[in-house]
Amino acid sequence: MENGDWQLVWFTVWISVLSTLLILPFGLAASWLLARRQWPGKSLVETFISLPLVMPPVATGLILLKIFGRRGAIGGFLHNHFDFDIVFTWRAVLIALCVMSFPLFVRSARVAFEEINPRLEEIARTLGAGNGRVFCTITLPLAARGIVGGLLLAFARALGEFGATIMIAGNIPGHTSTISLAIFQSVQLGHDDNAYRLLAVSVVLAFAAVWGSECFLRRKKSP
Repeated sequence: MENGDWQLVWFTVWISVLSTLLILPFGLAASWLLARRQWPGKSLVETFISLPLVMPPVATGLILLKIFGRRGAIGGFLHNHFDFDIVFTWRAVLIALCVMSFPLFVRSARVAFEEINPRLEEIARTLGAGNGRVFCTITLPLAARGIVGGLLLAFARALGEFGATIMIAGNIPGHTSTISLAIFQSVQLGHDDNAYRLLAVSVVLAFAAVWGSECFLRRKKSP
């Protein structure tokens, strides 16, 4: 592995970690609402959140490009008022990873919230605990298994993201290039040795993340 390869691996890992941390508060809110509340249009919101799982990643990337590009609604506003660009920067990579990994975390956390017996929360409320304290001391600890497993799944998804990332961020070495993009570029240029080295690193990282997720999801609940 050359210095450039290690830099590539480091960039992929830290931006995947950052995207996973960013989706945590929004994913918790969405999964709790989907698990515990009923409201008109809930199925539409649920379907919208799950769309990145079934849509072609390049199609999702194209939508993001239209939204965050200089002519897009958000990208145009940021560029015109703050001279702030998103596409073809590391921020575009971050957005692509967040969007593509968000549904996996929500699905896992939602199941975890649904498995909690509501009577335990009701008992805590009858003892004087407020909603915030019940959520922090009863709901979150009981759902921790699914939440942590979902975070690891989201991290694994972010590590391997390709289609949406290349659409909105491109493949700029030293700026937006991730392991997946570098593997594709190496194969295109006939640098098979470099592609296989990065492939090995990618497999190790993905295996560790998925294995960790499975361990958390299979852990038995405490009596």
